[in-house]
Amino acid sequence: MEGMLWHAEKNYIKCDLCHIACKIKENGFGACKLRKNEKGRMVVLQTGKIYGTEVENIEKRSLFHFLPNTKTLSILLYGSELNDNFCIDENGGGKVEEISPEEIVELAEKKGCQSISYKITEPTVAFEFAYRIARIARRVNIKNVFISNGLISEEAVKKISKYLDACLIKIKASGDEEFLKKHFAIPSIDPIFSTIRQMRKHRIFVEIVNEIVPQIGDDIKKCRKLAERINAELDPRIPFHLHRFKSKKFPGLPPTPLSLLQKFAEEAKKAGLRYVYISNVPKNPYLHTYCYNCMEKVIIREKGKVKRMNLVGDRCPRCGFKINLVMS
Repeated sequence: MEGMLWHAEKNYIKCDLCHIACKIKENGFGACKLRKNEKGRMVVLQTGKIYGTEVENIEKRSLFHFLPNTKTLSILLYGSELNDNFCIDENGGGKVEEISPEEIVELAEKKGCQSISYKITEPTVAFEFAYRIARIARRVNIKNVFISNGLISEEAVKKISKYLDACLIKIKASGDEEFLKKHFAIPSIDPIFSTIRQMRKHRIFVEIVNEIVPQIGDDIKKCRKLAERINAELDPRIPFHLHRFKSKKFPGLPPTPLSLLQKFAEEAKKAGLRYVYISNVPKNPYLHTYCYNCMEKVIIREKGKVKRMNLVGDRCPRCGFKINLVMS
């Protein structure tokens, strides 16, 4: 099918979907390997393919403040992670299958899911497919959630903003420039901040993950700097998650120690962030949500699930302070 958001220039076509902004010559491909220049038109290859679906607690996706204690249908999208050397391949080489947008939405309804999460592949890579699903899902009041590296362009955010409800933005190694230059598709996190600002402008709920890569991406000062920037330029109420890095693809790197993640969490709190979590490590003190005003424990979590919610609507039952939550 013909791709969305591109324009023709003199000797190439330019893709306008993400901040990489590929310039694709005749018969060439973009960084995603799924967009091709065919006779001056951008054609998307292999759209409608996925590795499978899963029904999960939305907390498993590290979304703690968006529709807490609900089910989401996670779609394992087909494609690439845009030159992210440190992405974790969760599909495990699973079998690729074809499915229509209508079938995905019907499955979400059948399973009682309140949302659909687009993950594994960067959703921007499968933008046309995700857009079609999201538009149909909105008709039956099912929310749409991107799990994204934040490289989606302002034009693409604007295009899908009518249907996209939330986004989990994934940052690696606290946005350290040397790490990004060596292992990622862009040398700076500035475009990611631009994406977050654009999403918030269009009232898309945002949570942020900072994945700490041991030995080569675990500078605690860089984490403090990132948290300070979120506080100053965005909003201290944005939920901020620290993630343990653990992957069979990199046997030489040990899992990020919990003790180190706890130190990072303390630094993020000192920088002014109100909701700081270590969300992919079971049994740690940073799994729960506390009222920022009186420190009442308002959401208790265990093993990726909500065990108990202690709220009056979206407010603390003790002091009435409003928690930054989307409940429906």
